[in-house]
Amino acid sequence: MTEIRLLLVDDHPVVRRGLRGYLELEPDFTVVGEAGDGEEALRAIAETRPDVVLLDLKMPGLDGQGVLERLEPGEGPRVLVLTSATDAERVPNAITAGAAGFVYKDIDPDALASAIRTVHSGQLLLSPVAMHGLMNGNGGTTSAPSLTPRESQVLGLIAKGQTNRQIARALGVSEKTVKTHVTNLLRRIGAADRTQAALWAVRHGIG
Repeated sequence: MTEIRLLLVDDHPVVRRGLRGYLELEPDFTVVGEAGDGEEALRAIAETRPDVVLLDLKMPGLDGQGVLERLEPGEGPRVLVLTSATDAERVPNAITAGAAGFVYKDIDPDALASAIRTVHSGQLLLSPVAMHGLMNGNGGTTSAPSLTPRESQVLGLIAKGQTNRQIARALGVSEKTVKTHVTNLLRRIGAADRTQAALWAVRHGIG
């Protein structure tokens, strides 16, 4: 069983205590630290090197968006935004800044545990409400380059978190063929990796 090291970032101690109490019951989770604001969070990330950060967006001083913008893209922990904010315009900014997932604080505890494991595995995760906000937020109305029907199928499966092997099995083609489609569609939509491709797919209603 792979250990997942967690850092909890929220300006409310009661929220952090509740999260820690539940998450530490999971056999593969280890809470390595807590932080009550953005500056403290950045220091804790450097000191504890967590695998996943549960990050609140609304905090005094440096907020969660500020934390995301100061983390190096593609390096460090995966960030799961956990917030009570319902304003949809926060979703595109947080994901664009590097968040790997976005869920709300009323999420079921078991679903939260699943969300943590999902983002830790390298997948992009959005709650239905967050996905709606993303599709109707920044970038949702930009013109999209045309993809072939097969590229659209592949992109939709990438957005669902499937690997090349799983995509090949679903489409009845070889992994080599899938890799070619992935390379072509990444270039066509201007995405650097599968996470950016998944984000692009969500924004354009694919998947």
